[in-house]
Amino acid sequence: MLQVKHVTFGYSKTKILKNISFNVSAGENLSVIGKSGSGKSTLLKLLYGEYDVDEGHILWEDTEILGPKHNLVIGYDFMKYVAQEFDLMPFITVEENVGKYLSRFQPEKKEQRTNELIKIVELEAFAKTKVKNLSGGQKQRVALARALAKAPKILLLDEPFSHIDNFKKQSLRRNIFNYLKSKNIACIVATHEKQDVLGFSDQMLVLHQSKIIARDTPAVLYENPKLPLIASFFGEYNIIASKIYYAHELKIVQESKLKAIVKCTYFNGKNWLIEASFNSQSIFIEHVEALAIDSEIRFAVSKR
Repeated sequence: MLQVKHVTFGYSKTKILKNISFNVSAGENLSVIGKSGSGKSTLLKLLYGEYDVDEGHILWEDTEILGPKHNLVIGYDFMKYVAQEFDLMPFITVEENVGKYLSRFQPEKKEQRTNELIKIVELEAFAKTKVKNLSGGQKQRVALARALAKAPKILLLDEPFSHIDNFKKQSLRRNIFNYLKSKNIACIVATHEKQDVLGFSDQMLVLHQSKIIARDTPAVLYENPKLPLIASFFGEYNIIASKIYYAHELKIVQESKLKAIVKCTYFNGKNWLIEASFNSQSIFIEHVEALAIDSEIRFAVSKR
């Protein structure tokens, strides 16, 4: 288990993180969300031992995670960190990058393990390609495979699919997160994409103004967003009578006291997103078809 106990940290007198505490069990997937600059990446670097905490403690089982003041070499064998900068070896192949940290004294096992990981990140066709010739998304997938090579007990991922195009993201997410579950590897993911969270995370932690403002399952936070910041992570939202409602919770109806004027329509694939003016503010409603600009609509609020 990872234990984070009352951690405070700042690059200067201004603290980026204040009194942060949480636990992550073996095999658990924790997502960390928040605005840019909220401290997501900083938190991962602290967990990895890249910085020294100002206050508090970080432990994995009985081992305290310490920073550069205490360790000549940053990091621990049981933990792997995939940053937004991939730190790969550009002049050797994909399979050589992935297999570099596997034992060369068991060549058959090494080859089998390397091929398994390359398949997980869907790079079989590029196994013998030098990394310098890969795209940014392909390099990110090599970094993910390499991090898994030595079977860490905990994996730290900073925006792990940010460079990967939409054609690959969904299957890659399933491959990676299902693999981690099957091997009982704990995972902490700093992300700004709800697709990294919904369907995969056991817990979701929200950072704001240096502190944890919410932590619960994605389902609970989605269904009961206490703050606009949380609702905005999941999609378009509205504040009506001091309550938060998603766009799909507003319905256009024939009769209602709630009236609005259509300002714009956006095609979303399965439906249209209607932007309308209501009490001098913009609201968003999902609807089955486009509506005429400046037309009057009536709408109702779904009860949650």
